[in-house]
Amino acid sequence: MKKQKKAIYVTEKDLERLERLLSAAGHSPNIKKLREELDRATVVDSEDVPHDVVTMNSRVSFMELDTESESEVTLVYPSDADVNRNRISVLAPVGAALLGLSVGDEIKWPLPSGKVRAYKIISVLFQPEAAGQYDL
Repeated sequence: MKKQKKAIYVTEKDLERLERLLSAAGHSPNIKKLREELDRATVVDSEDVPHDVVTMNSRVSFMELDTESESEVTLVYPSDADVNRNRISVLAPVGAALLGLSVGDEIKWPLPSGKVRAYKIISVLFQPEAAGQYDL
């Protein structure tokens, strides 16, 4: 029996912005996988998204399971990406993988090299919606 994937959450505003972004993003395997994730997402109003979900502009702590290394990043749109400030684009493989996950969730995500990485959400340190910031 195939294991059912746990639901991911995306706000209506994030989905609208991401769909516009993806319409011009090409057809790389990472973009295709992100589209698949968005297609299966539970879409909610910004006010109703659980506070432990990684939304756009969230600051998140996660673990790369193979190496057990922890990282802290802010998930941003490509124009705001800056690796020196740990601001990771949602179009980057790790950014796409984290979107919509909840604390404790794990996901395996393919990299452009053909390798697969497994990530686990440790904590959501800041989520705009939880802070009442619905227009970030």
